[in-house]
Amino acid sequence: MKNTPISRESSPMLTVSAWGQGRNLRAYFDGLYATRDPYGTAHRWYEQRKRNILLSSLPHPTYEQVFEPACGTGELTRELAARSSHVLASDFCEHAVAQARGRLQMFDNVSFGNHRIPAQWPASDPSFDLIVVSEVCSFLHPTEIQDVAQRCAESMAPDGVLVICDWRWPFDARVTDADEAHKMFDDLPLHPLVQHAEEDFLLSVWSNDPRSVARRESLV
Repeated sequence: MKNTPISRESSPMLTVSAWGQGRNLRAYFDGLYATRDPYGTAHRWYEQRKRNILLSSLPHPTYEQVFEPACGTGELTRELAARSSHVLASDFCEHAVAQARGRLQMFDNVSFGNHRIPAQWPASDPSFDLIVVSEVCSFLHPTEIQDVAQRCAESMAPDGVLVICDWRWPFDARVTDADEAHKMFDDLPLHPLVQHAEEDFLLSVWSNDPRSVARRESLV
């Protein structure tokens, strides 16, 4: 029998009944994150593996200023904090931020925000050395994604890195599919470093610096 892939429609993550009753996005996610981690980011091998691939795709071992919108419960934030001087972890869902804050209280290099992007993009002074936009674009309209892309490019440091990662399977609340969303970043004045595509998710890494890791270390 063919294995059934993880479904965001059959799980408690995004159900037709919950989304189809006219609830706004904030209320919906507040309900999901009120008492739990709805995506199982701490225990699902899918989520752990995806984080490992994302982290291994970063061209630098460490970063100074990192911005992670849609941080959720902070599992990826924890890994970024171990490689960064400072991480601004943000989510427009206050319940998610509260969970992340509680889990990461031992990290004094993580601060938390409550932003809804792209409208509430945080000030970037100093500029961000790394921006990780993970599992966000699916919930945005194309014009919003274009705005996010532009804001990312404008707030990146001269050697800044941008990471976009999105689930590829259809689900009821999806506004824009991952492949369409990632193409909207192609016109930015950034250089593609990594394009990782598999059935479940799409990962793209861009940088202001066109050099590969080997070139950065003078191996070629």
